[in-house]
Amino acid sequence: MQSFEHTPPEARELLSRPIRELGLRLEGSMLEKYVQQLYAELAAKGLTKFRPAVYLSDEWACPDKEPIIGVPFYLADPKIAELERAINDLEDEREILMYLRHEAGHAFNYAYLLYETKEWLDLFGPFDRPYVDDYKPVPFSRKYVRHIAGWYAQKHPDEDFAESFAVWLTPDSDWRRRYARWPALRKLQYVDRVARELADSPPRKALEVAARELPVEEMASTVEQFYREHQRDDTALLDDVPDAELEDIFVRKGEDLRPASAFLLEHRKAMIDKITYWTGVRRVVIRKLVEAIGRRARDLELSVERKREPQTLVEVVAFATTLAMNYLTRGGLTDSRRQAISSAPFSTSRATTPRRRNRRSGCGTRSGVGPEGGAGVAWSGGRRSIASKWPTRSGRTATTRPCTSFGTRAPSWGWQRRKRT
Repeated sequence: MQSFEHTPPEARELLSRPIRELGLRLEGSMLEKYVQQLYAELAAKGLTKFRPAVYLSDEWACPDKEPIIGVPFYLADPKIAELERAINDLEDEREILMYLRHEAGHAFNYAYLLYETKEWLDLFGPFDRPYVDDYKPVPFSRKYVRHIAGWYAQKHPDEDFAESFAVWLTPDSDWRRRYARWPALRKLQYVDRVARELADSPPRKALEVAARELPVEEMASTVEQFYREHQRDDTALLDDVPDAELEDIFVRKGEDLRPASAFLLEHRKAMIDKITYWTGVRRVVIRKLVEAIGRRARDLELSVERKREPQTLVEVVAFATTLAMNYLTRGGLTDSRRQAISSAPFSTSRATTPRRRNRRSGCGTRSGVGPEGGAGVAWSGGRRSIASKWPTRSGRTATTRPCTSFGTRAPSWGWQRRKRT
């Protein structure tokens, strides 16, 4: 069960408030400048007719086949953002722009119905290919671009296109040089050519009538309910951090010592970002793994010699990466416990892998970027969403579909979960 005792006091005051009653708006929030930057980047690429609307929702996502972008509500309010930061990892500027570009790729695909064309299908694959929670990517495959962590372009043909679009759209990405001699270059060249061909053409699916899914005004759950229901207990998996190896890495005696737990806390985010990026294991797992290592080091009263901090950092990152790969390949950190966290390593079967509400689209992801990106993805119903921070924001399947041009009829439990990312 999620504890809120270490969250900011001013944020805890909002826990009992229904989200739809918080008066959250994108206009005037910190998100507005990033949306304007997205529009500027699209215009710089010549896409003057393509300006998808952006609205507040439960996560990053695009409703299925709807050229509109949902962004998580907590980014629109500083207090709730601090709550998110305390419980998970708040997206920074780079990650926000990454996810906006990714979602813009979905919206562009849907606005111009590219997924219906033979060329798109031949290049990216069947748009109606089923989403699977336990997709097994091929690390370092040059058939796909690298952007979101977890080798996310390999998740589904629609994600492959959205990732290619995001890399193409990113200023100064130098994609022609970086992907020279990669099979993935053909996909980037396709995006570049199609964008130029469609630059002066209005979208085939009108942007102004795109249907929103679960807008913030319809989120009936309280802030506390939202976080409790979107958090999964992964502690069982993490009970097995081996003490002997920690005692090999850290010390109890020496000169100029500092607590190992403080050392790990200092490097926590960088470790989580890089291990998530290179292993593809869900960010929520890596975050809890790093935190478990820190707690165990504190319980064992281990320290690090300041003069050996660089070497120790290399060792502990290698150690954590090995544990993550054990989890990925064996379902547990060590041989003594092969217990998986209810969903597959690459899936975040709830909010870290794209799923479909009525079909697809979204980022659902929350932070976790490496050199070019980072996040997992989740799909639930008719939206695709990236999700690397969340396990899966709803274990339940919603039964309603969008019924108006501005939203969905909320299920009886107050809100739905997951789109494509």
